[in-house]
Parts: sequence; C-alpha cells; structure tokens
Amino acid sequence: MDEIITCQGRLLQLSDLDWLRTIIQNNPEWSRHKITKHICTEWEWRTHSGQMKTFAARSMIDKLEQRNLLELPPIRTAYRRSARPPFPTGFRVPKQEIIEKSLNKLTPLSVIIPIPDTYEDNCVGYHLNIHHYLGFNRTVGENIKYLIRDRNGNDLACLLFGSAAWKTAPRDAFIGWDKETQKENINLITNNTRFLILPHVRVPHLASHILGCIMRRIKQDWINKYAHPIHMIETFVERNLFKGTCYKAANWLCIGQTKGRSRQDRYTKLTVPTKDILLFPLTKNFRQNLCRKGALWNDLKPASNK
Repeated sequence: MDEIITCQGRLLQLSDLDWLRTIIQNNPEWSRHKITKHICTEWEWRTHSGQMKTFAARSMIDKLEQRNLLELPPIRTAYRRSARPPFPTGFRVPKQEIIEKSLNKLTPLSVIIPIPDTYEDNCVGYHLNIHHYLGFNRTVGENIKYLIRDRNGNDLACLLFGSAAWKTAPRDAFIGWDKETQKENINLITNNTRFLILPHVRVPHLASHILGCIMRRIKQDWINKYAHPIHMIETFVERNLFKGTCYKAANWLCIGQTKGRSRQDRYTKLTVPTKDILLFPLTKNFRQNLCRKGALWNDLKPASNK
C-alpha cells in the first residue's frame, strides 16, 4: 500500500502513516491540536503567508481516524473555548432603510476590506448571517471580505472570496492544466463564495457595477495581503434559485455545470442542487500563468535588479 490518502495536495505514504502513529504513541499526553501543530512544523506545512495549516492537518488526521488508520487521543472538551457570540456585546445594527435610487445617486462607492474584529468586519458577518441564504460561520484559509457602502456611508453589499474548489471538471478542462499543476497552482484561483446585495437596497445595475469594481482591484488586494497574485475567480450559482444575470452582465463566463455532488461527498451518496460554473480571468495570459510549473513560488520571489 503506497498511497494512503490525498489531503491538500499531499500524498501520504505508508512511512508517513507510521511516523504519525509513532508521534501519537510516544506523546500520549498531547492533544489533537498539539499533534496538528507538530505535523505542520515537521512537514513545513504552511500557507504562503507563513501561517501553519493546522485546519488542513486536523482534517487529515480526523479522516485517517475515520478510516481506522490512526487512533487519536480523545477530544478534550473540558479545554474547549466557550461558544463565541455571533456579534460582540453592544454591536450596533447598521441602518436598513430602503434605498431605491438610480446608481449615479450613490456613486462613488466605498470599497472596504474590513480589519478583523472591527465594526466593519462585524457588519459583514451580520449581513451574511441574517440575509444570505447560505448564512455565514467563519473563514478558513486565504480569503478577503469586502463591505460596499454608498457615498453617504450606507451599507449596500458585501462579498467574500475564499479557497477555490479543489476539483471541477469543466473548470479544469477550460484551464487545461494537468493534475499535478492543478494541485500546485490551485491557490492562484479564488472562489466568490458569497455575494449579497442587502434586501432593502433596490438599485438597478448595482450588482454588476460592484463586480466590475472588485474585479479591477482584487488581484492587487490579494498581493497586498498574501504576497502572491491570483489569475482567475470562480463562482457557483444554484440554477434553481438564480440566473447569474449580474455575473454575465459583468462579463463572467459560464463554462458548464456541476454534477450535483457536494465537495464533501466522499462516497457519491449526496445529492445537492446543480450549479452553473462561472469564471472571470484576471489576466490575458491566465492559462499560461495557471499551467506554469512553480508559478506561485516564482511569483513570490523578489524581482531581480537589472
């Protein structure tokens, strides 16, 4: 048995599994969290901004336990933090008066990238929790939130961009990358996981205008935050709920549909709504950049002085 499991693009060999078992057996007092931190340290498992990939490591050992390949220590519920309230005490709910105007009465718009735990950050969480049909819990991995306000400071919309889908056949065929390059360069794509125009905002063409504003700046925003660019954005639109009109008006490309399976469906037993797959290339040579070996690491290198 050579290959055990693939997680975050890493192939685990039998020797890796033996090493994990030895770590657990030799350190019976370690919690699962400490085990994941040790894995990240020894395997240099970090994001491109230097943070440990503890969430990915924890997901990996949990999956190995579910397959009876590892025996982990019990979860220490006594040391768990108490549930964090969705909004801080004293949070002031933003104004939600009806805004029904032409777009030119609201522009120029303010595009805010909230600092974590600030009022603006809590506003994004509030709006998505209360008004988005998928809700909102937390962000994992590389991500950027946007809060959009009109020229009078009223909240209009919010967007969230996060990790791209690991595998999507129509997208991968459209790009033309092989399996190895896809694993290496997946972080050069981001997924627009949430886009919410607040329900009391009724402004024609606002959604496509916002998408245009974000598309013109998100590559640089990503570089500023994570020190590497992105070359394409994807999103998935549930066909039974939405038509994706604003994306198409903003020149996104519909390149196919999902197969009605969840990204968490390991055994092909779950049925989820079919979704349109829409893409927005950020650079003219996006295929070349996404299919280039070592593209991410080359982008991280400082420019040579010539």
